[in-house]
Amino acid sequence: MSQSSGNADSPLLSAAVLSSLLLATPALAADNAKFAAAVQPVAASTLIATDSQNLAVGEARIPVAGGELPAYWARPQANKHAPVILVVQEIFGVHEHIRDICRRLAKQGYYAIAPELYFRQGDVAKLASIDEIRPIVAKVPDAQVLADLDAAAAWAGSQGADAERLGLTGFCWGGRIAWLYAAHQPKLKAAVAWYGRLSGDSDPLHPQNPLELVAAIKPPVLGLYGGQDQGIPLASVQQMQAALKKAGSHSRIEVYPDAPHAFHADYRPSYRKEAASDGWNKLLAWFAESGLKP
Repeated sequence: MSQSSGNADSPLLSAAVLSSLLLATPALAADNAKFAAAVQPVAASTLIATDSQNLAVGEARIPVAGGELPAYWARPQANKHAPVILVVQEIFGVHEHIRDICRRLAKQGYYAIAPELYFRQGDVAKLASIDEIRPIVAKVPDAQVLADLDAAAAWAGSQGADAERLGLTGFCWGGRIAWLYAAHQPKLKAAVAWYGRLSGDSDPLHPQNPLELVAAIKPPVLGLYGGQDQGIPLASVQQMQAALKKAGSHSRIEVYPDAPHAFHADYRPSYRKEAASDGWNKLLAWFAESGLKP
């Protein structure tokens, strides 16, 4: 076994390494191709890949104003009538990470559906940088997003899912949407917002931020935030915590002191396994405690 630390001039070692690389490269390239171009190459050493064994998975095209809303869905193969969880994308769209989260939720007994919420404004999957993506996302109206989420939930119900038991989780860009949807949809049982923006500038397409909507948030929302997030000031998280407390809200925010933004994104260097795992367990418990246990 000492050969594993031998020198690179060993013909046997060189052949083994070369063979390994040749075998691994096509699979790795295939995996990368499933992710948004702006996040490649993915952090393969921490990547979580969830299979579709015992699941039904597929693509949907849902009629909405302005076209057909593409969506990815996953549910237990043996149960169409599972509770519905809307999965709201990061800024990178419904790429492989979001699809994998749908499968993770389906493995837990949910009918998870992730609609492509930028489809009218443009496809961000092939854009090479976040700076190219931001102008497209800036054109997406909040009202359009909320209506599309309503349509996705209704579509799942039309397929046999239990849309009366409706939950939502969102990440990054979708984390802000989670708070907004909780203020918008009275049928929502619970939501979990991962590191979504809470305050900031408004404009006609994005007239209000979560901090301004606290009084309207009726379903319980669990916020999961990183104390080292450079894009979401801890002061704004503390403001939201204080506003929720003052309103007597059932919502609450958990802060992971050492975690950065996107600490749940296992395909990125920002991933923090301990915080991500704890947050995921809290998500499952939050849904179960809110009447969404499968």
